[in-house]
Amino acid sequence: MQWVCLAADRHGSPGGVAAGRGGAGTQASAGWPGAMRCSPKRCLTAALTAFVVLLLFLLLHRGSWQEQEPLEVEFRDLPSGTILQMLKSEGALNILQDLDNLSVPHNVSYHLLAGSLPPRKKFLAVGLASVRRPRGYYLPATLTSLFKQSTKEELQEMVVVVHLADTDPGWNAQVAADITRKFAHRILLGQLLLIHAPQEFYPTLEGLKRNYNDPEERVKFRSKQNVDYAFLLAFAANLSSYYLMIEDDVWSAKSFFTAIRKAVASQEGTTWATLEFSKLGYIGKLYRSSDLPRLARFLLLFYQEMPCDWLLVYFRLLLTQKDVIRFRPSLFQHMGLYSSFQGNLNRLEDDEFEADAMDLPDNPPAALFTSMTVFENYEPLKAYSASGGYFWGKNPGDGSTFCIVFQQPARITRVRVRTGSDERQGDFLRAGVLELGRRRRADGRDCSAYITVGTFEKGLFERRGLEKGAPGPVDCVRIRVTKGQSEWLIIQSIDIWTAADS
Repeated sequence: MQWVCLAADRHGSPGGVAAGRGGAGTQASAGWPGAMRCSPKRCLTAALTAFVVLLLFLLLHRGSWQEQEPLEVEFRDLPSGTILQMLKSEGALNILQDLDNLSVPHNVSYHLLAGSLPPRKKFLAVGLASVRRPRGYYLPATLTSLFKQSTKEELQEMVVVVHLADTDPGWNAQVAADITRKFAHRILLGQLLLIHAPQEFYPTLEGLKRNYNDPEERVKFRSKQNVDYAFLLAFAANLSSYYLMIEDDVWSAKSFFTAIRKAVASQEGTTWATLEFSKLGYIGKLYRSSDLPRLARFLLLFYQEMPCDWLLVYFRLLLTQKDVIRFRPSLFQHMGLYSSFQGNLNRLEDDEFEADAMDLPDNPPAALFTSMTVFENYEPLKAYSASGGYFWGKNPGDGSTFCIVFQQPARITRVRVRTGSDERQGDFLRAGVLELGRRRRADGRDCSAYITVGTFEKGLFERRGLEKGAPGPVDCVRIRVTKGQSEWLIIQSIDIWTAADS
């Protein structure tokens, strides 16, 4: 059984939440000003009575916590003081061993500021590090979005881990108390953990290499950030099957968890290292938890060399994933106006973010063929797959085709095709139609019978309710040029939604 101990400061204000396995919380209050004095026998009796009452309460209400949202917890008349539990994380011990040649610690002791380790491994751990910003405080909004945009069933398979990584212990304690007040029920349900890796375990942050001619303060900031994430990854290595990296100032799409689970399933049998659900920095990067020890060690090895998002790219390449695998639309959106470094204005946004992740396309397994000449390596598959990139064809003429041939017939409900790009705005489809086909040809490259379901308008095609005009499964989806154009053709993305067979 796991239990959570709520604490307040000497004036009754919230001081934090600590948790332990088997009731292992500790508290030292004898020396506090104003502490009540009593005989050892009477104190022991009172403590045992309180423990039995708490134990019965937890046993009686444990099931109800799993079935309904608990009432808001008020922190009044609680023992004074802030409880910090020192936790030796098994993940940290595993990741930081055998580093004899490095100036990094072998074992890291974490302060577990709030929450308790989940009794079983979850599907997904969401990790973020947070430090004091000169301007702006977005952590509560980020956590609210994560929880609000997830269903009860999704949250049962997810845990959020926040590394409060500021060098000021007072700030960490203040934020821990604030988050504890606002998210007490999430902590009680085992959905939220707050941790801190003490500065004594950090490598030196002085006299670092000034690569790229960065100012000394920026080098120090990004180097510490690499270590912040390394310790967070080490702690989270054993919490779940997959780990999602985000920042402390992002919005989440509705049901992002289900969208990620679906994306992972689509990559079954492949040896991916990173799946991406945002085009920005290190927001929305997914890893197998089994890779976290290597990633944490990698960040520690090169912590002073370059920013974290650059190191993540090199890590992916070293694990032999050459191409980016990014799913669209993006599931996470940057919301902070001011950066955590010197409070600089930062209006960075992901223009591919959509608030409803349940609207993600299915894109059934298929082979793609075109009659157009392909420019360099801009193959047809790049417009259809999640790996990023686009198709680029030379001089599309009247009757040129781009054909998607499904491995298995599919019931199509919706299709969206985007052509052109910001860089090559003239390379869009000026005149064309979209067709659904049946009776796949013997060579498997096309279908023999088609119906036209709509035309392109200014390079864009989108149509819903296609199952009404073409009842039953289809074998092909085809784009056909109806008027030649001198400009080349970029097909940016092809999104197809399907319905299950009835």
